[in-house]
Amino acid sequence: MATVVMEQIGRLFINAQQLRQIPQLLESAFPTLPCTVKASDVPWVFRETHIFTGYRQPDQSWRYYFLTLFQRHNEALNVWTHLLAALIILVKWQEISEAVDFLRDPHAQPLFIILLAAFTYLSCSSLAHLLAAKSELSHYTFYFLDYVGVAIYQYGSALAHFYYAIDEDWHVCVRRFFLPTAAFFAWLSCLGCCYGKYVSPLLPKSAHKLFQVVPSALAYCLDISPVLHRIYSCHRRGCSDPAVAYHCYQVLFFLVSAYFFCYPHPERWFPGRCDFFGQGHQIFHVFLVLCTLVQIEALRIDFTERRTLYERLHGDLAHDAIALFIFTACCCALTAFYVRKRVQTSLKEKIE
Repeated sequence: MATVVMEQIGRLFINAQQLRQIPQLLESAFPTLPCTVKASDVPWVFRETHIFTGYRQPDQSWRYYFLTLFQRHNEALNVWTHLLAALIILVKWQEISEAVDFLRDPHAQPLFIILLAAFTYLSCSSLAHLLAAKSELSHYTFYFLDYVGVAIYQYGSALAHFYYAIDEDWHVCVRRFFLPTAAFFAWLSCLGCCYGKYVSPLLPKSAHKLFQVVPSALAYCLDISPVLHRIYSCHRRGCSDPAVAYHCYQVLFFLVSAYFFCYPHPERWFPGRCDFFGQGHQIFHVFLVLCTLVQIEALRIDFTERRTLYERLHGDLAHDAIALFIFTACCCALTAFYVRKRVQTSLKEKIE
């Protein structure tokens, strides 16, 4: 009996020793990452206005940049805000799919597209902020991918707003041109962002922003018009539509996010104090995520509550809209690929 007890105690002692080795095993699995560096230690293309420290060293292995997901650096919060939001979208997608037959119900396909578009732009943004620091070419490549994701989301939002949120009188006004124009503006937004990034070394920061902001603003004005008309009509009639409140929050959150995208606040007021937390781009991410989440909730309610209306208005439009979605995504991807080739050529000439 005593022998058995001693054996059990010995095993417990060995197990305790193994538990103590776990931190060492984790350290070997996740090696110590190089420290972040100052803005002066990285190429110009990686530097952000009023952000002085927290930059990751370029020209490291891909494994290093993936592991920086768990490191404190000036892009960490930008990565996590959209990464967590992408996971929330997947959960929301699962919940909606339990009640909606995306395959057999053609009127559910625009809802599927907006969920796919939201997940795409959030994932592309997370990858851009996580992996763009590897090299100058990687920086351009992943941000071009980000711009493609944004353009896809712009068209997906336009389609969903036109299909589910629009009122009949506004539908009569815009039905002939809305979706083709939305697709064109989405492509123009992708082109403007990619070209602005490509020529940014030759332009002031404000001019670079104009290439991003002006086409995106045109796209947003068209895409949100069914929602704004719906909000105005509802308040004029004094209706109590539950989706309208979510649509109001969508517009509010987007406008706040747009402000912080255009103006580098609060880091402009506190240079060097927002290197890791509190940057305007981080605040932009948070409010854009909130905008996306309330938008999807509003559209889910519209999908459920307004079926009689959108079935009557749109008929078989969903099939053509999906084809236009694929065409727009392909055009944006090809545009980004073309501008990336131009960047690659310029970088080679600079080295030579």
